[in-house]
Amino acid sequence: MLKRILLIVILFFGCFTCFSNEVTEKDSSKSKTISFKIKLKSAENVQVKVAPLKYNKHFAYSFTLDDGYRSAYLTAFPLLNGGKISSPDKNEWKIDQGGDGTTSDGLFYSDGFGNKIPFKLALAVNGGAIRDLPANRGHLSWPEIKEMYNAGWDILSHGFHHATKHGTNYLTEVKENTASIKQNLDFTMSHFVVPGGEGDEKYYLEYEKEALNNGHLSVASYYGVGPVFKVDSKVNLDKMITARTFVQSSKDTIGFKTMDRYLKTLDSIVKQPNALWFNEFTHGTGNTNLWNLSMRFPDFKYYMTALADKYGVKGNDSIWMAPWQEVYEYIWLRDRIKIDYKQKGKDVEVKIVIPEIPEAFRYREISLAIDASSKFEIESGKNLIIKDDGKTNHKLIHLKLK
Repeated sequence: MLKRILLIVILFFGCFTCFSNEVTEKDSSKSKTISFKIKLKSAENVQVKVAPLKYNKHFAYSFTLDDGYRSAYLTAFPLLNGGKISSPDKNEWKIDQGGDGTTSDGLFYSDGFGNKIPFKLALAVNGGAIRDLPANRGHLSWPEIKEMYNAGWDILSHGFHHATKHGTNYLTEVKENTASIKQNLDFTMSHFVVPGGEGDEKYYLEYEKEALNNGHLSVASYYGVGPVFKVDSKVNLDKMITARTFVQSSKDTIGFKTMDRYLKTLDSIVKQPNALWFNEFTHGTGNTNLWNLSMRFPDFKYYMTALADKYGVKGNDSIWMAPWQEVYEYIWLRDRIKIDYKQKGKDVEVKIVIPEIPEAFRYREISLAIDASSKFEIESGKNLIIKDDGKTNHKLIHLKLK
């Protein structure tokens, strides 16, 4: 635990080397311009700028469950999204992947417009392990993954067989997993998580290379940048390789002292004045500490509930609890748009040049931070879904591209 805290602190204070003002330019002929008008109640000067994070939150927290274990569906998903949490449930390995059998109302942050959004995680899955039977299987089924995906959880590639040992064909592992998810779930994964295990020295470098050369935009690996990113300036996302850190239960089952230490580390990070993005991982979330690399469900429930109570709608509402892909795609688009606005009295015309967006992107949204003392209304343009708080706080506009 102490090593993890030291690692995060070292990487946090070193993360500023991960940022660059260089942006890879796309073909400008494939960009498009969108526009809308801000109609002010009084003719006072307005400033419009892109928000560092979606809904102008202070920090984004991305949390990934590795290996596609069924406890994600039985416990984590209903806890966060709302629903019936599984009772204790032993799987084919005689391991309890269930929870406490209670019903959860869900854990939420808000979009700043009065709407609650449930906490969402990512799943790093191996297509070769996904199956519908037996009923007490240890891994997820295709319908379970699809349900979580449709609820806003992201699916990351973890290799087809979770293969790491000598003789592994890393290219095949990458390509077969992509094909498997495309065939069964009809979408293309764009981010890769290196599977852990015994293997040749520095085998992870082979996975990194094959993933980045075959359609993946980033890789979470043993070593790399992060896991804390300063995001109030442009971020170098090009072929990003990030370092993973894990939240895990300890052998001490008395109280939640281990979880409190993890939470204390997170608290120290988000106290920084800058907008931040923080990424963490675990494996299972059932009652048993699966492979001693997981969070027991009581720990997982305590940890996530503490986050929601302090940083979600029940607290200061400063968290954007969103999976890796969603945050990555927001920052990618944020750093490439060009905003221009002109004010004439009570009218402000806003024009935004949107670059060509990669086909594999799932999200096409951007938030604008508004500095205005006047209330306002929006006169919407075409191909846009716009939310605003012009009648209340007059500080935020959110755009969703059609």
